[in-house]
Amino acid sequence: MKSDPAEQTTADNLAGLKVLDSFGNVDFYTTAAGDTLAKVAAAFELSETKLAGFNKLPAGAPVRQGTKLRLIPPSGPVAGARGAAATDANGIPLSYVVADLDTLDGIAYRFGITEDQLAEANKVPYVHEQGNVYFLHPGRTIALQKKPVDPRSGKGQATSNSFGHAIYYTTVDGDSLDSLGYKFRRTTAQLLEYNPGLSVGSPLPAGTKVTLMPGEATVDGARGTFSRNADGVPLTYTTAAGDTERQVAFRFNLEPAELSAANRPKTAGPRTWYEFTSVPDGELAAGQTISLSGAKPITK
Repeated sequence: MKSDPAEQTTADNLAGLKVLDSFGNVDFYTTAAGDTLAKVAAAFELSETKLAGFNKLPAGAPVRQGTKLRLIPPSGPVAGARGAAATDANGIPLSYVVADLDTLDGIAYRFGITEDQLAEANKVPYVHEQGNVYFLHPGRTIALQKKPVDPRSGKGQATSNSFGHAIYYTTVDGDSLDSLGYKFRRTTAQLLEYNPGLSVGSPLPAGTKVTLMPGEATVDGARGTFSRNADGVPLTYTTAAGDTERQVAFRFNLEPAELSAANRPKTAGPRTWYEFTSVPDGELAAGQTISLSGAKPITK
């Protein structure tokens, strides 16, 4: 017999004090009258055994009202996350120094965050692709939380390309480099590179159009020229020597598969019509004009 959903315990209907991190994850809970280990564990989708272990209690042990329970692993090394961490006065993990043989799974588990939240805290676009590139370097200090941002931020107008990826954003009051970085997964260094008129410490006036892709900022492997429509959305790109498919896609905030989709061959066979000088390296032949828009594909 299934239990009545109305009788199921959730975090929202627990009466005790909750200590949340910057993502809204509950890291600590202080028990209220009537709480038990089993009830708290169910509310936060933990096993009673795991919750008891986090708090060095025997499974099934009674808990007094006012007991502060830890909902993330105890401080200290775990498999896949053996480095040193810094916490705030409430015990919320703030930063972490990566150790040898660490894994993304281990780091996320130890600090009670998801890999996606880990990427957001560090303004990294793609956690799985960037895992070994950005995070897993012994000795690197990585953020585990976001900095506080103005609650008015992030409500401006974004302009997207044909694949739905934001490439420009028009600011509103309260926006900052940090708030845009967390929202669009762009580091401060990237935003400054893409927008030479911006600087750290200077305000972002409402109505500022911020570029979220390299675009005019050429990158290694994507040094060609491009055309755009009246809204500034890139339409076509002419390849230069040394360009690679991945870097061209990166410059215009596309995935390589999306770049291929915008350049479909008319007949079955190759996935795209444009030519490579080195297929294994993804190096493109120079002088080709290729589409950057799924709405205006080039078929040959």
